[in-house]
Amino acid sequence: MDRKLLGLKKEKLSHFRLYWHDIVGGRNPTAVPVVPPSSNSSTAFGMISVIDDPLTMGPELSSKMVGRAQGFYSSASQQEVGLLMAMNFAFMEGKYNGSTITVLGRNTVFSKVREMPVIGGSGLFRFARGYVQLRTHWFDPTTGDAVVEYNCYVVHY
Repeated sequence: MDRKLLGLKKEKLSHFRLYWHDIVGGRNPTAVPVVPPSSNSSTAFGMISVIDDPLTMGPELSSKMVGRAQGFYSSASQQEVGLLMAMNFAFMEGKYNGSTITVLGRNTVFSKVREMPVIGGSGLFRFARGYVQLRTHWFDPTTGDAVVEYNCYVVHY
């Protein structure tokens, strides 16, 4: 593949930290269940939620929003709370404005640290690959709302 013909520059590694705000309760949820879980499951097996979650620079929802996580997650494990997550991080601010990265993977939400692959991207993240490392910053078991820290490591042109 001729990088110059495609207008691609030198490959580089970018690292950035974002906070993902999954708001399940309240008047303006950003995660909406579209398929309910199995009635006899302790892990919410079978549940599917569509998301349009804010991505911010800090853990507070009032901190600068740089994009949105748009996609879905599904409870895909019968033994533990394990989600299949498929989402685009759509950037709306700064040098990545208009670009996306795509994350697809397994998230065992009660593990201290989780990892999911970056499988692609658009704009400045064309041909992206890499991974995201997740840590729960805050979780409200009553509402299901959560703030998760995402450390993103992305190789791109």
